[in-house]
Amino acid sequence: MTEQLVTVERQAAIAVVTMTNPAQRNALSPAMREALLGALDPLMADPETRALVLTGAGGTFCAGGDLKSMRPGEPLYARHRLMEGHRLVRLLAEGPKPVIAAVEGAAFGGGLSLAAIADCCVAARDARFGAAFGKVGLMPDLGMLWAVPARIGLGRAKRLAMLSEVLSGEEAVAIGLADVAAEPGQALGTALEQAAAFAAAAPLAVAATKAAFARLPGPLDLVLAEEVGQQSALMQSADHAEAREAFLAKRTPEFRGK
Repeated sequence: MTEQLVTVERQAAIAVVTMTNPAQRNALSPAMREALLGALDPLMADPETRALVLTGAGGTFCAGGDLKSMRPGEPLYARHRLMEGHRLVRLLAEGPKPVIAAVEGAAFGGGLSLAAIADCCVAARDARFGAAFGKVGLMPDLGMLWAVPARIGLGRAKRLAMLSEVLSGEEAVAIGLADVAAEPGQALGTALEQAAAFAAAAPLAVAATKAAFARLPGPLDLVLAEEVGQQSALMQSADHAEAREAFLAKRTPEFRGK
């Protein structure tokens, strides 16, 4: 199932993870979520992988949840479905590798959540972003209530979620919902350029920074405690020593993730 619904292509230290069910607009069916987990989990643990690009085939990023697979009146199934989705959210938000979303076409519902959770979102100017949950009588899920307000503020996020507004890729970049605009059809290429920049960064520091950001917003004491735990460990790393030596020698550091 993973091979049918998700493909992985390696480009040096970058892995391109593509949702490949264009007939269903790459909807997040239970099988698609399982396929994404099966692809992303080993990549997050792979020391040779420095950055991930998440995209969709067929000119669509992801149309959101698969309504056909939902089971009204079965609360236990609903809870299980959400918990499986939360495994994917945590992997993208807290996993050690930077994730760059390349959005063409629609990023609706859960697809919007995935794009917003990504560390960097590249959007084609004619892409479309929308919450759409309200149109099917649901509230946002898959981490949207955490990721979208962090990007665009609470008030703007409420309008997007409650009114089911649809924004173009250009509009999404203008308000910070996405980070980088690309010409139509060029989102993946632009995302690979962004991924190369992330891949060149110190991997241990990137992983620690992602973990810390995933705990925000939070009380100051929690943030400071996170700094003590993560920064004190990074100060002992070989990457930090290499960066210090490179700075003093006025050369580019070579990070090895150690």
